[in-house]
Amino acid sequence: MTHTLHLDPRQRAMLAEMGVRVWSPMTEAAVMQAHADEPHSFAAASELATQAIANAAGDEAAMRQTPAPVAVAKVEPSPILIQRPEGIDQMAWSALHSTVSSCQACTLCGSRKNTVFGVGAPALEAQAPQVDWLIVGEAPGENEDLQGEPFVGQAGKLLDNMLAAMKLSRTGERTAEGGGVYIANVLKCRPPGNRNPKPEEVAQCLPYLERQVALLQPKIILAMGRFAVQALLRGTVPEVDGTPLGKLRGRVHQYQNVPVVVTYHPAYVLRNLPEKAKVWADLCLAMAHVQDDKPGTQG
Repeated sequence: MTHTLHLDPRQRAMLAEMGVRVWSPMTEAAVMQAHADEPHSFAAASELATQAIANAAGDEAAMRQTPAPVAVAKVEPSPILIQRPEGIDQMAWSALHSTVSSCQACTLCGSRKNTVFGVGAPALEAQAPQVDWLIVGEAPGENEDLQGEPFVGQAGKLLDNMLAAMKLSRTGERTAEGGGVYIANVLKCRPPGNRNPKPEEVAQCLPYLERQVALLQPKIILAMGRFAVQALLRGTVPEVDGTPLGKLRGRVHQYQNVPVVVTYHPAYVLRNLPEKAKVWADLCLAMAHVQDDKPGTQG
């Protein structure tokens, strides 16, 4: 048997204040309104659920399509390049040496340890050394970069032996048999990893060598190696870049009105020992030309 508790509004309010919940039967109208609202509430909930599922699926698809972060290699900043100084063709020997030491005209300045200006007969105060021989190599290697001097290491020892055979030395002293010697390279800085010089590097550095030649005024230039030969003869020998060095040997060329004899680089000779005989023949050609240029030796 069901008993219905009949409470007036005041009693219900007192119980509510005490926290006692009292069940109140719904009227028929309220029940009908609740049932009428259910489809709308269910439809709205279904729509929200469907939208949430779609959004979740979209987020998952986007995550699958988004590429994973790619590791970016660290790029070392390039050195700040400074335009090659003007007036190189007017510089004195000491100013030229100082300019080369601080040169930043190409990216090689960022990896070098030392510039390699040259070595040989001592300069006379601020004037260039007095020499008969100018030996031109290609570019400094690892040992040259460390010591700041051209042709050191095993290739340098072989060159020293060649000079000794001609009664000359890298210290450049004049002797009765021969005049002074100066040794330089086309490039004054080492290419990283001893790679071949790039054309733009040669172009930036060549004016320094041109001025060295003009100040030294040698009687003969001995060009050792392909890149030295190309740099010196590009203005006088057509298609020199594509001509094998062997085909340029055996005759005297010209650079700034100075005779040039072509031969193999000592490093190449160390890898190809049978070529020593050809190098000696080239040295004999150069010595004969220097001898013929001495006063009283021409008939």
